[in-house]
Amino acid sequence: MVFPNGMPEDAEIVNFEVEDEPKWVRVKLEDGSVLQIKMEIVGIMRNGNDPNTGLPVYMVQATNIIRLNQVPKELIKKNSSKGGQGSDGTIYR
Repeated sequence: MVFPNGMPEDAEIVNFEVEDEPKWVRVKLEDGSVLQIKMEIVGIMRNGNDPNTGLPVYMVQATNIIRLNQVPKELIKKNSSKGGQGSDGTIYR
């Protein structure tokens, strides 16, 4: 459900600390590429209690960080125009 201002009116922001550093998950694709992915928690909100169990309901805002770790050379296609590329032709600056 999407809320107009990003969270329900009665939600309460909860301060938190990360006890364990998020782990990178390494994924090898069938095309030979290797991605590393981890989740970073951005915010946590408490939104009342579950009517059936009475347990608190938490909403977690998170983002995924994805980095390309390996890529086969045959998948790299250099664009003839330099738009968005570094001076050496890479996409990184």
